[in-house]
Amino acid sequence: NNNNNNNNNNNNNNNINLSQNLSFLELSNNLIPQKFKWPKEENNVTISKYDDLNEPIIDLQGFADGDKEAARLVAEQARSACLSHGLFQVINHGVDTKLISLMQDHVKDFFNLPIDEKMKVQRLPGSFWGYSFAHADRFSLNLPWKETISCFFDQNGPHFDSRQAAQFFESAFGEQFEQIGWTFQKYSEAMTKLSLTIVEILGMSLGVDQSYFKEFFEDGNSIMRCNFYPPCQEPGLVLGTGPHCDPTALTILHQDQVGGLQVFADNKWKSVRPRSDALVISLGDTFAALSNGVYKSCPHRAIVNKSMERVSLVFFMCPRADKVIVPPQNLVSSSRMYPDFTWSDLLKFTQKHYRVDFATLQNFITWLNISHQTT
Repeated sequence: NNNNNNNNNNNNNNNINLSQNLSFLELSNNLIPQKFKWPKEENNVTISKYDDLNEPIIDLQGFADGDKEAARLVAEQARSACLSHGLFQVINHGVDTKLISLMQDHVKDFFNLPIDEKMKVQRLPGSFWGYSFAHADRFSLNLPWKETISCFFDQNGPHFDSRQAAQFFESAFGEQFEQIGWTFQKYSEAMTKLSLTIVEILGMSLGVDQSYFKEFFEDGNSIMRCNFYPPCQEPGLVLGTGPHCDPTALTILHQDQVGGLQVFADNKWKSVRPRSDALVISLGDTFAALSNGVYKSCPHRAIVNKSMERVSLVFFMCPRADKVIVPPQNLVSSSRMYPDFTWSDLLKFTQKHYRVDFATLQNFITWLNISHQTT
């Protein structure tokens, strides 16, 4: 992956460049800057229709009610998805639909602010808090056609405060934005709760003691990221999010009704059809390693739309930073697929050395082996 190194960590972009770039996005005219154009082999976006992925839609109601037969069926459905492409949707998930709608509304309010307002909370290098325009602070080529706002929650960190998101928004924008912070916080708490249910189901589906993964993640941390994809006159030249697997363990996503999420399955890109009552669950590299490679991390991307903006709410669940990623013994029949590593090592690799793609985990292991030899 040659374009990885020179594409990474380009911090030369200043605010002026960002606002100039943003005017391109807002006008959505045909003058798409070169840095937003993706190479054909990565992009190959056709304007024609894509097949649907037809991933399982899993009803969690019976599982929540303690129905053993329903639990068995849920585990079976999750297993079939995770063996093939690593993605499924859940309904009756227990997250208040009013909270999801409120979160969508608040996020749109934030992205509708003028650029200089949003830049008040610009994400600083190495931080997981704040606003990013097209990740232009990190990369100089193949920029994603999107803006993001992120918050980081370390439930067990020494400085954790359940008001931190509210304070973050309030200190930048005043009291009228404190409510957005509270919604971020409540939404993340609801996602944390759901993610522990999901890993319990994944444990069952792998024949692992039900509490194994739950205990593994109970003291973990999480990143809440909201993506805003403006319309683009030339959707075939750009990508909202490039092709990659998430390095984290588990991703829970709510997409609005516009659509744009795609998964690479059966050697082609397929669309994940939006359902307003569903949450999309996808596996990341950390969980793939934790399952000793039995389960796949989900290869995905986001395409953009010619006429409509799109918003997605993304929750990434991660283990505690120093937690060693070791699969349960009964998933290691003969040999380990991956050596021991900590989440903080993988995170450092993706933040400082490598732009995530389909081969992040393999390249991380190579990097890890080399760095162990040299220390």
